[in-house]
Amino acid sequence: MAVPKRRTSKTRKNKRRTHFKLSVPGMVECSNCGELKLSHRVCKNCGSYKGEEVISK
Repeated sequence: MAVPKRRTSKTRKNKRRTHFKLSVPGMVECSNCGELKLSHRVCKNCGSYKGEEVISK
């Protein structure tokens, strides 16, 4: 049977999990209002995309 001979230490376990983490989404500044937004998406604050108003408030 495949049973470990010794217990896996906390250090060894944590070394294995170094790549298991959340990544921050790529935020850019809106060219119209200056608010932070996700790239290639309509600004939630002013409703513009690529300098044109897409969603009217």
